[in-house]
Amino acid sequence: MSLSLNFDRIVDRAAELNAFLSEGATGEAFVKASRELAELEPLVARIEELRAAEQAQAEAQAMLDDPDMRELAEAELYELKTRIPELTFAIRVALLPQDEADARSAILEIRPAAGGDEAGLFAAELFAAYQKYAAFKGWRFEVMDYDDTGLGGIKNAMAEITGRNVFARLKYESGVHRVQREPATESQGRIHTSTVTVAVLPEAEEVDVQVNEGDLRIDVYRASGAGGQHVNKTESAVRITHLPTGIVVAMQEERSQHKNKAKAMKVLRARMYEQQRESLHSTRAADRKSQVGTGDRSERIRTYNFPQGRVSDHRINLTLYKIEKVMQGDFDDFVDALTAEDQAARLAAQE
Repeated sequence: MSLSLNFDRIVDRAAELNAFLSEGATGEAFVKASRELAELEPLVARIEELRAAEQAQAEAQAMLDDPDMRELAEAELYELKTRIPELTFAIRVALLPQDEADARSAILEIRPAAGGDEAGLFAAELFAAYQKYAAFKGWRFEVMDYDDTGLGGIKNAMAEITGRNVFARLKYESGVHRVQREPATESQGRIHTSTVTVAVLPEAEEVDVQVNEGDLRIDVYRASGAGGQHVNKTESAVRITHLPTGIVVAMQEERSQHKNKAKAMKVLRARMYEQQRESLHSTRAADRKSQVGTGDRSERIRTYNFPQGRVSDHRINLTLYKIEKVMQGDFDDFVDALTAEDQAARLAAQE
């Protein structure tokens, strides 16, 4: 199907929905049509803008033969030479199949990997950086679990990040993050390399994942580690094992066993949902792997080099000398570049 014909179908569909709503649709039909129209309207506006630009280009082209209008026509054609491809590209991107999870909230989990105490310290700093990023975006950041080392680092940290398009913005952060710097405990000025794993999962609703209670083993135990007054006094911690998949989720942040179980079930559903997505979209994952990574936590995706003040994303060969800003939550340059790379790869696959 030609692009122009596709544009016609989109404009016609928007007109059809407008007519339907103006006839006094109600109930579920009204809600469904309104939602579809809201999604189409920005696209229709861009299509109309593109068509107006193409009409202006044709008119300017015709004016080139008029000596009095030639200079004005050339100036307009120069501007349209850039504007028309930009509009066409934006529309083609908008027409790409959307990941149904993109608009969802997400669950973020960070763990130290190689590097001992230094890895735990950087894991805590990275967790704090994502919390600041969430604040910049106006998202709600709720700590679900935070198991600290007592030395300023963490053994594991998990947060629920709630807002629109959270997963779309954070999904490329999954993987191994490497840090190179002189640890606070190093007295000889040597640079150490440590790693931290990050997982970002789209939040799943109960309707997305069917969990059979008979498939669960639920263990309760006393919370451990540096926490609060409830530590080692009540059996508030919960560990849920999903027997068919082997997925295990443990939660001990809350004083209430009930609350810990609810949080653990939320994480379990998210992990099962992502597992289902990977199974259903193996081809998409393979295509994405060649461009921006699979999101597998075994894949090294980024290096934070403190002595040189640089952060490098290895998937797109992007290096920025702004490590202090990144650690204060300024991730947008990387997120935008990774998103653009993924879009370009998917557009190229259509050609």
